[in-house]
Amino acid sequence: MAIIGLGFDATDIPRVREVFARHGERFLRRVFTAEEIAYCTRHRDPVPSLAGRFAAKEAAMKALGTGHARGVLWKDIEVYRRSGPPQLRLSGGALRRFEAMRGVRSLLTITHAETLAMAQVLLLSE
Repeated sequence: MAIIGLGFDATDIPRVREVFARHGERFLRRVFTAEEIAYCTRHRDPVPSLAGRFAAKEAAMKALGTGHARGVLWKDIEVYRRSGPPQLRLSGGALRRFEAMRGVRSLLTITHAETLAMAQVLLLSE
C-alpha cells in the first residue's frame, strides 16, 4: 500500500465549547451527522467528543487535499466507532475525491489533551 494523503489537526476544545454555547443545534446540524450528534451527546460533556470529531474532519480534508473547498462538505466526512478505533465514513464530495485519488483505505486516530483535541488521517492506495 502507498500513502496518498496525510492530514493532521489540533482543535481548541474551549473554542468548540464557545461556538457550541453560542450556536447550539445550528452548529451541530451544520458540521456533524445525526449519528455523530447522537454519539457525542450521550456523554456528560459532549464538547471534547465534538472537538475530536471536528479535528478528524479537518485532518481528513487536509489529507484529501481539499480543505473546505472543492465540493467537500463537513457532513461528507463522518467519524464513527462500532468497536476498536474510530473510523471515517466518506460520502458526497469527500468520497468522490478519495476515489479519484484511488484510495482504498483510511486510518484515523484521535486523542485529547487538556485543552486540545488532535486527529491524524492517513489515506492509502494499493
